[in-house]
Amino acid sequence: MPDSSRPADHHWHAPTAQRPVSARLSLPGSKSVTNRALVLAALSQTPCVVRRPLASRDSELMVGALRALGVGVVQDGADLVVTPAALRGPASVDVGNAGTVMRFVPPLAALATGDVHFDGDPRARERPVDELLNALRALGADIDDGGCGALPMTIHGTGAVPGGEVTLDASGSSQFVSALLLSGARFDQGVHVRHQGPPVPSQPHLDMTVEMLRAVGVAVSTGENSWRVEPGPVKATEITVEPDLSNAAPFLAAALVSGGEVTIQGWPERTTQPGDELRSLFTRMGGEVSRSGTDLTLRGTGRINGITADLRDVGELTPTIAAVAALADTPSRLTGIAHLRRHETDRIAALATEINHLGGDVEELPDGLVIRPRPLHGGVFHSYDDHRMATSGAVIGLSVPGVEVENIATTRKTLPDFPGLWAEVLA
Repeated sequence: MPDSSRPADHHWHAPTAQRPVSARLSLPGSKSVTNRALVLAALSQTPCVVRRPLASRDSELMVGALRALGVGVVQDGADLVVTPAALRGPASVDVGNAGTVMRFVPPLAALATGDVHFDGDPRARERPVDELLNALRALGADIDDGGCGALPMTIHGTGAVPGGEVTLDASGSSQFVSALLLSGARFDQGVHVRHQGPPVPSQPHLDMTVEMLRAVGVAVSTGENSWRVEPGPVKATEITVEPDLSNAAPFLAAALVSGGEVTIQGWPERTTQPGDELRSLFTRMGGEVSRSGTDLTLRGTGRINGITADLRDVGELTPTIAAVAALADTPSRLTGIAHLRRHETDRIAALATEINHLGGDVEELPDGLVIRPRPLHGGVFHSYDDHRMATSGAVIGLSVPGVEVENIATTRKTLPDFPGLWAEVLA
């Protein structure tokens, strides 16, 4: 629930677009690519340069976790130089509220020698890791979580993980699978992960993991609900991080909402990032998308259409899509996103609560939202310490005067200076 004890000056007055926006900008690197790259670099046989990584709270937490395990990570201009070392404890890892840290680092800790303790923000203790921990135990890891299947926990590293075949339910997060695959080549027998349960969300993130593993020489095969990583060396010397396309969402939404034009530089021709789906989603909602080389431009047409969409594979885009839908002329139905209830916050409940607080008409579904057109008014839009909730409040504020976003600083989780970039777009 919102923290009403925070002072009013903790609120950020979301600027309203006085005219159609016109902006061209470069985005920081992808969080998802950055933290995968750092894990692979830590497991590599050779030092690795991670080029243009994201500098944000989540990436800093990953760097801190690797350093705690004995890995060398130093800044070199805009890059990070990672020098692998024998993983060791005793160590303490602060995961903050970063899903990639709380899930990708435990398999590394199981490969370390010594005890590694994990804890994080209060919300981190509520986020699911039980399936991952049970899978690691089945693969030979020794884990003490007090029987809770959640943080805090301690992994008693023995320097090796036998590995082999394991079955889990990854419907709560695709990161359970990615976590095992990223370290799997260093397990004695590799790893063969089978999923059993409802569909795994965020398929593009699994594709990203597989592609990045293959790029550093790891043998990976995939089937239906099945992923196998063969044991062998990881050989990473240089990994370049793409711009974060999911973080493009609020900026492209600004063009759509204001009837303006925003160009994102460096949009990859081919990518596994879920944010690439923004091109299709925002076109359906009334935008016009074009490319010129590596520039991608979205133009608003003066209309905003509602949308019916299954967002299972691109759930992280939901807060921005919902914010735009709240300003549309026709209803929207967003489904396939039950897993968002266990993200940084229960994003389904939070979006419904906050949009309705501004006068909206949003109905919660077990796995999504129905958003009906209704004029909105100003008020406080609580962020729940969730970066994507905060940026969705900013999008609504473009069209609705008087919106105040609580704790805009939480956007630093994946964007170093969201307010500054937002001001740049509106200038």
